[in-house]
Amino acid sequence: MNPNGLPSSLIPRSYGRLPDALRPVTLQRGFNCHAEGSCLVQFGQTQVLCTASVEENLPSWLRGQERGWLTAEYGMLPRATKERTPREASRGKQGGRTLEIQRLIGRALRSVVDFSALGKRTIHIDCDVIQADGGTRTAAITGGFVALADACRYLQQRQLLAASPLRDAVAAVSCCLVADQPLLDPDYQEDSRCDVDMNFVMTGAGLFVELQGTAEGQPFSRQQFEQMAALAQQGIQQLLALQQQALA
Repeated sequence: MNPNGLPSSLIPRSYGRLPDALRPVTLQRGFNCHAEGSCLVQFGQTQVLCTASVEENLPSWLRGQERGWLTAEYGMLPRATKERTPREASRGKQGGRTLEIQRLIGRALRSVVDFSALGKRTIHIDCDVIQADGGTRTAAITGGFVALADACRYLQQRQLLAASPLRDAVAAVSCCLVADQPLLDPDYQEDSRCDVDMNFVMTGAGLFVELQGTAEGQPFSRQQFEQMAALAQQGIQQLLALQQQALA
């Protein structure tokens, strides 16, 4: 048994990891030379390019207000998955999953921004999945924050902001139940056969921003939920530390 009371042996996991271990995570800042902030984030085989673009204007519904805004877009490249998926632009509209995920990313990142301090400008966060192997939305939130932080630094360095509008950091991770075993940061193979799938978004202060969860197979107990929440909090603390290292 490991310190969290989880069994050390289970069906083999990718990278030979234990149930409470993240996949290898990397956060590569400045991946895009044009954007005010950018980060290539990797959770194992999942890779997402996150960029933060600053515009000195506001959406029409916010014009006249002394505050800023942040919005997010999400998409998958055609060969991000094993079989080619047509671009949504070729179908003329975004799918429901895409809209759900980009709204989640926007809500997660807005939760740590002081929009009065941001001023009358908009930050666009674009998250493009290069390669998908589970956890694309949580990787996008985690990498999107790094891109956002660099965009805020860009504004400060050019004396367009006196101080950072970021009140805290934010990161996200998935957990699942496979054969009643809680697993942190599942890859696609684990996610595709799980009984329960949950996404957790938390701030650096340890506060929950959003919980998304459903029983794909068998319903789950409160005890199992608390096990997954404990795993998620542990994983997010590690992701927050990696963000700090990347931004140091």
